Amino acid sequence: MGVSHLLRRIVQIRPHDIAVVFGHRRRSWAEYHDRVRRLAGGLQSLGVGPNDRVALLMINTDRHIETMVGAPWAGGVVVNLNYRWSVAELSEAIDDCTPKVLMLDDANLETGLKLAEGRADRMKLVYAGDSTCPKGMVAYDKLVDESAPAQDAGRTGDDLFTILYTGGTTGHSKGVMLSHDNQISCSLSSIADGLFTERAVYLTAMPMFHAGGIWPFISCMASGARTVLVPGFQPEQALEIIQRERVTEALLVPTMIQMLIEHPSFKQYDTSSFTTIIYGASPITEALLDRAIVAFPQSRFVQCYGMTELSPLACVLHNENLHGEARKRGRHRAAGRSTYAVEVEIVDENDRPVPRGTVGEIVARGPNVMLGYWNKPEQTAEAKRNGWMHTGDGGYMDEDGYVYVVDRVKDMIISGGENIYSIEVENAIAQHPGVRQCAVIGIPSKEWIETVHAIIVPNPGHVLSAEEIIEHCRARIARYKCPRSVEFREEPLPLSHANKILKRELRAEYLKKHGIVANAVSVA
Repeated sequence: MGVSHLLRRIVQIRPHDIAVVFGHRRRSWAEYHDRVRRLAGGLQSLGVGPNDRVALLMINTDRHIETMVGAPWAGGVVVNLNYRWSVAELSEAIDDCTPKVLMLDDANLETGLKLAEGRADRMKLVYAGDSTCPKGMVAYDKLVDESAPAQDAGRTGDDLFTILYTGGTTGHSKGVMLSHDNQISCSLSSIADGLFTERAVYLTAMPMFHAGGIWPFISCMASGARTVLVPGFQPEQALEIIQRERVTEALLVPTMIQMLIEHPSFKQYDTSSFTTIIYGASPITEALLDRAIVAFPQSRFVQCYGMTELSPLACVLHNENLHGEARKRGRHRAAGRSTYAVEVEIVDENDRPVPRGTVGEIVARGPNVMLGYWNKPEQTAEAKRNGWMHTGDGGYMDEDGYVYVVDRVKDMIISGGENIYSIEVENAIAQHPGVRQCAVIGIPSKEWIETVHAIIVPNPGHVLSAEEIIEHCRARIARYKCPRSVEFREEPLPLSHANKILKRELRAEYLKKHGIVANAVSVA
């Protein structure tokens, strides 16, 4: 099967159900299907053929997700570019994937025109905004309205579906190649795990240049669920849409959950329809999870663990593990058990499985594992060894198959011969009522190799001291794990495009501030 098969099936059985909502525009599956076919015809008229890339520099819109299926329907490959990147970073990605078409909306028009300079002879520009189409560009709606519906190119199996450029938390960007099989297997696995059911109303709050934006939409198309798009996450706008559209489900990273429940107008909105909150992409502290459960008492909370290279799902932790006996056993701290069609193992540095309860690297294999990194065969071979995707996450598995993530392998702090996992320390710090945001990193030490350094943003009105935080941690974790130094900031900690705290930047800032040579400690 290919992604287009999912659309053909759902338009056959539920043509008149609403598929997509964006602002005042509402499209049924039949309307979406018709526009996808016409867009595919238009893209073919612009020269898009088998394996040609169609790049999108766009916020979340209905036109964006039409192109997600329209480009492969025409035989092409979708490349969702991160609109938060600089022109230099985007130029590097454009030169790497060499798209036949670059699609731009109003928010990214200026940047897109800069990218087109010197590339106009090999890259057509499509204007997908709501204003007047600029000279020299092709208007998206005109392309759809005036093009005849195309026959499905029949992309399937290992055919390349999308290239997603990763970056931010783990170093230099790489183009992750995901196939049609990758996307479909991941979507069907998540539906089997009870997500994106056919009557769900799903809020797309994650950007579509992120796997957390694409995967839910493909899953909704598979089940027939309704997708409600927001151009970018704003907490009050999200609350208003949840109330107006009776949203039932959304994937939110922990910082988004925190912004929702801390918004001054939170209690003014009716969120009773919001019955499933999927959280993931970065670790959640126990303190925030407990606050969220109180704020949304009608909701089940489901944690999804994975990475872009896994399309992106590997493990699911269901709501029942957050309460009662399961919680007493510590199951709420798990990332979950492997989802359908995915096999997960914990291995040592020689890729040998370790005993249950032993910390090693989390690896996964299955039809969801990426094809590889675009134009990077050596890095592909390093990441995919013997069919297993190496996640770079340290963790262990208990006797019942629950996986616990203890840290990014590169975020593990080695101090005095002891392995210290920053997530554990962050969980302890976050339980302090005066802490709004925190991150823990390792900093160089002549005596201990590294020591634990905490960076904290206090809650408004709270004055904290390093001694108070250290004593708070000593009551909860072993003394050797507690911070040796604490830094307080007023401004929020730096976040990636996926709202993950950028520890790489925090380490680099610390090294620069103290005049330490960068290679004295890992900053990857």
